[in-house]
Amino acid sequence: MADTRRDFFRTLGAVTVGAAGAAKAAIAAPTAAAGATAAGAGAAASPGRTPRFAMVVDVAKCIGCQSCTVSCIHENAVPEDSFRTIVSTYEVQEGDRAAMVMLPRLCNHCADAPCLPVCPVGATSQRADGIVVVDANACVGCAYCVQACPYDARFVNAATQKADKCTFCAHRVEAGLLPACVESCVGGARIFGDLDDPQSAVAKLVAKGDAKVLKPELGTRPHVFYLGLDDRLTGKVEGEPTLWHPSHREAHA
Repeated sequence: MADTRRDFFRTLGAVTVGAAGAAKAAIAAPTAAAGATAAGAGAAASPGRTPRFAMVVDVAKCIGCQSCTVSCIHENAVPEDSFRTIVSTYEVQEGDRAAMVMLPRLCNHCADAPCLPVCPVGATSQRADGIVVVDANACVGCAYCVQACPYDARFVNAATQKADKCTFCAHRVEAGLLPACVESCVGGARIFGDLDDPQSAVAKLVAKGDAKVLKPELGTRPHVFYLGLDDRLTGKVEGEPTLWHPSHREAHA
């Protein structure tokens, strides 16, 4: 998380030097200037350039505490028994012993997102900065996108009857903040930033060539990358039972 914060403050400096008024106006009008408003939270977007947001998850640093899940529930009013992000726990065999491995999961904000073309009303779209969002006013709750997502990262919100999912906390990004899950990760396992900025932490980590994505054979070009991911888990995202699942009673205790 320190690397993400470093990018974040570097970005704030680039935005505010000689342009404090422009930055304030951009935050006030996120729709008209998505690239500028999203320049916070780890992106070092130069003037006139739109960042491409991505997340790197270091599995070795994840302890399965679910602080990311709980903070997401609070931040985004996620209904009970649903999640925008969660840490799934799996048992794998290592020689003659079993080991528990963690797999943090969320929307992958794919470059070729299969949820986009199936929406009959165009409610799902991808912003210029790569964040995939749902227009709740247009969504009819048909759940086609839920079925199309190969990462089990979408659900129909029980309260609104609209499709729901992780948005990288776009409202926070537009205000110059980190996504809630990144901010709350006690192990610093989640790194967020601009993949198109070669100086950002996410770009450097992905450039090393060790990062993996889930279900690469599908060609969706996910923009959530994993470090230290067990090869046996690259396709294991079918929403299998975990040791813990979100509930309002536990999240608000």
